[in-house]
Amino acid sequence: MERPEALDGVEEPRMVPEGASLGYARVSTKDQNLESQRQQLIAAGCYDVYADQGKPGATVTRPELDACLRALQPGNTLVVTKLDRLGRTVRGLVDLLDTLKERKIAFRSLTEGIDTTTMQGRKMFALLSSVAEMERELIRERTRPGLVVATGKGGRPPRLQPDDVREARRLREREEWSLDRIAEKFKVSRSTIIRALRQDGLAGDGYAGKKPAISPREPIRGQSAQNPGSGPNIPG
Repeated sequence: MERPEALDGVEEPRMVPEGASLGYARVSTKDQNLESQRQQLIAAGCYDVYADQGKPGATVTRPELDACLRALQPGNTLVVTKLDRLGRTVRGLVDLLDTLKERKIAFRSLTEGIDTTTMQGRKMFALLSSVAEMERELIRERTRPGLVVATGKGGRPPRLQPDDVREARRLREREEWSLDRIAEKFKVSRSTIIRALRQDGLAGDGYAGKKPAISPREPIRGQSAQNPGSGPNIPG
């Protein structure tokens, strides 16, 4: 068996006989005792045991686990007392087990009775993979609405419907209403009216956020548009 390639600044992997099992133990705090896990792994026939102390499941850096994975060779078996010793999420666990499978390394979990060298163990692993895929799909489903709204492709319906936009254009062009007055009529903001008219092909002055060079005199409520001079002007 070839010795694994040495890595700068990393402890050399311990040589493992072909077909041997390596155990991995972990506790979350430095106050917890690893001895119980060690004894279970040794009793399960592990050739050597790697252990991380004071490393929560969510911790990214687990030096002893990394060293154990480097030492494992095709034909070896990784053994843990419980699945959660390797990680806290089903997805992360399945990703790791997929990597071991690609490297032709078997896996055992003593508490859950998973052993990928047996048919029953492989069925259990397939079930875990299904759960992980469901977890991925749920994450995608939760993420998709936010992406849709962020990219403007769906999400909430527009505040102005096509008929509203046509009416807003008529009021602006023919009745010479101000943007503010149109916005008040449809109970939306001025910027919403500007965007709607711009998208409707009216991107000139007075539609892209700038007032026309000569602002139309604005009739107040109840005043005839043909007699704008009878009351004060409302600026656009």
